[in-house]
Order: sequence, then structure tokens, then C-alpha cells
Amino acid sequence: MKKFLTLVLMSVLSLGGLGAAYAENYGKQKVAYHINMDDEKTLKAALGNMQNHVTAVGKENIDLRVVMHGPGLALLQTANKDPDMQDKVSNLKRQGVHFNVCANTLKSKKINYKTDLYDTSEQDIVPSGVAEIAHLQSQGFSYVKP
Repeated sequence: MKKFLTLVLMSVLSLGGLGAAYAENYGKQKVAYHINMDDEKTLKAALGNMQNHVTAVGKENIDLRVVMHGPGLALLQTANKDPDMQDKVSNLKRQGVHFNVCANTLKSKKINYKTDLYDTSEQDIVPSGVAEIAHLQSQGFSYVKP
């Protein structure tokens, strides 16, 4: 029985190293996630995709930008009231993920980023969400649309 437990423990420990080995295989990545939908289920799934992405590649190997415009600002509007989404956004930010907000959308929808969006500062605002996506792609960022 002791041998069996030892084998199980060794197997588990060796599998723990696989995550790091897989992360090395992905290399460095620059990724732009495009968020322009307001379906809460889809937004929560997108946050899960982002976390899985960071976990797979390793936070030290990824430059991940989340660009929100139009109805996509619902991600941070919902997080403003939902503690679970706040935790997910904050955890991603702690891992170096940047959340960028479209200034055009703020203006057209009369959204106050200081009071209506979760954990958003002036540095998070980009002039145009669509232009930001195009700019990031021209800088070598891969495009992801959850």
C-alpha cells in the first residue's frame, strides 16, 4: 500500500510540473481580447478564457489587453455591482492584464468611468476601442473575440 501511495504522490507531483512545461512551449504572447457584447454569461465566460490564457502561458510570458467599446463596457459596469466579477477582474489585473475603455463610448453613452465602471482610471481610457484593436494588431498582438 505504501508503494502505491508513493507512486500516486510521485505522479501528482510530476503532473504539477507539466503546467510550467506547457507554458514554456507557448513562448511570449501579445494578445488583444475584443469585448463589445453585454451578455453577462458571455462576459463571465470571457473572463474565464482570459484567466485560462494567462495560466496556460504564464503571467510573465503574456501581454494581454482587454479592449471594451459599445455594449462591452457592461463588463466593468456589471463588475461594479458584482463581487464575483470584481474578484475576477482584480485577479487578472494583479497578473498584469490591462483593461482598456473606449472614450467614444463613454461620451456617447454618458458613462462616468469614476462611478459607473469597476476599478477604472484615466490611464485605462483609449480614444477609440476599434482604433485601439487595429493599433494593437499592427504592433503584433493576436486578436481574440470570445
